[in-house]
Amino acid sequence: MAESTGNELVIDLIAGSASGAVSVFCSQPIDTVLTRVQAKSNLTNTSSVFVTKSLVSNHGIPSLWRGSAAMIGAIPFQNAIMMAGYGYGKRWCEKYRPDDVLFGVFIGGCTAGIAQSFLMSPVELIKINQQVVGKSLSSATSMVVSGAFSRKIAWKGLTATLLRDGLPHGIWFASYECSKNYLESLDSVDPSKHVAPVSLSSGAFAAFTAWGVGYPFDIIKTRIQATKGTTDMTVTQATKEILKESEGRLFATLYRGFWLKIAKAVPASAINFYVYETIAKKLRSTSL
Repeated sequence: MAESTGNELVIDLIAGSASGAVSVFCSQPIDTVLTRVQAKSNLTNTSSVFVTKSLVSNHGIPSLWRGSAAMIGAIPFQNAIMMAGYGYGKRWCEKYRPDDVLFGVFIGGCTAGIAQSFLMSPVELIKINQQVVGKSLSSATSMVVSGAFSRKIAWKGLTATLLRDGLPHGIWFASYECSKNYLESLDSVDPSKHVAPVSLSSGAFAAFTAWGVGYPFDIIKTRIQATKGTTDMTVTQATKEILKESEGRLFATLYRGFWLKIAKAVPASAINFYVYETIAKKLRSTSL
C-alpha cells in the first residue's frame, strides 16, 4: 500500500508539472495584457485591445510573453504541488471517507493552494516587475532573490496571494471533481473513451467558479506588487485605494479585467486538467 501511495504521488507530481508547463505557455500573452489592465490606477484606456496594441506597437509581439520565463520555470512546480494535494485528498477520502470525496478534494486543494503561495508570490512579483514596471528578468529576479531572507519587499503581496489561492483553489478542484463526476454519470458518456471532453469541460467550469470567488484578491495582489520602489502596501491600504477609485462602481472596479482573466483561465484550466489526466492515465497503465 505504501508503495502504491508513493507511485500515485510521483504520478501526480509528473503529470502536474507537465500540464502546468503546457498551460502557462499557451495562456501567457493574455496574462501579460491582463496584468497591465489590473495595474492601472484609473478606469481609462484599460481595454484589452488598447493595451495589446500598445504593447505590440511599442515593444513588438514577443513582449506578449514578457514575464513568461519566470512563470514557465515556476508553474510546473506549482502545478505539481496542486495536483499532489488534489490527488492525496481524493485518495484519502476514497479510502477512509468514501461519502465525502468532494470534501477531501476541497481540503486538499485549499492546503495545496496555501502551500504554493509561498512559491508563487515572489515569482509573480518578478513577472509583474517585468510586465508593468519594465524591469529585465535579471534585475527583477535579483531584487526578489537577494531580499528573500533580508528584505520584506521580496514578499510584497504574499498576504493577498494567500487570500487569492487558499479557498479559491479548494473551489477549483471541488468544482472540477463535481463536474467530472456528473459528466461521467451520463449514460452517453464512457469515461474510458471520453477523457478529453470530460476533463476539458470540467476544467473550464472549475476555472470560472474559482475565479468568480478569488478574482478581487487578484486585483488587490497585482496593485500591491505593481507599486514601484520599496513601497510596501498592505491589503487594507490597497483595498481602500481601490474603493476610493471606484466612485461607487465597486463591482466594476473589483472585477476589472475579469473576462480577460476568464479568457486566459478557462482554456488554461481545461488544458491543465486534460494533460494531467492523460499523462496520469498513461503512467498508471505502465505501472510506474
